[in-house]
Amino acid sequence: MDPLDIRPGLTLPPYDLSAAFSRSGGPGGQNVNKVETRVELRFALDRTEVLSPYVKNRLRSLAASRVTREGELVIVSQRFRSQPRNLEDCRERLRELVLAALAPPPKPRRKTKPSRGARERRLAEKSLHSAKKRSRGAVSGDD
Repeated sequence: MDPLDIRPGLTLPPYDLSAAFSRSGGPGGQNVNKVETRVELRFALDRTEVLSPYVKNRLRSLAASRVTREGELVIVSQRFRSQPRNLEDCRERLRELVLAALAPPPKPRRKTKPSRGARERRLAEKSLHSAKKRSRGAVSGDD
C-alpha cells in the first residue's frame, strides 16, 4: 500500500496502514455477489510513531467508535461500485480525520454579561417598539 500524505511534512507510512476487501451489502444486482468492493482500511494508531501522543489522543476522541481494543482505527467504505474508489474514499476520510486532530482545539467560550448601558438601550428600544404597536390599535371613530 502507498504512503498517505496528510499535509506537507507529514506522511503516514505504508506499514501503519492495511486494507481488507469483502463483498458489499445492499442493492447492486449480481455485481454485489461477485465482486469484493467493500474496503476496510485499518490504521495502527497505537503503533504509529509519526503522530505525537497529543494528536493520537485527539484522534481517538474524534473517532472513538471506530477505534478497536487493539488500538487500530477502522474506516469502512462501500459507497462506490469499484474497489479502487472505495479505497481512495477510505484514505481521504482518514486524511480528514488526522487533519481534524492536528487542528488546534477550539478556545473555550468565556461567559460574558451585557453592559448596563446595553441593557438600558435594549429596554428603551423595547418600550419604543411597544408604544409603536400600541398606537396601531383600533381608532375610536365618530359614528
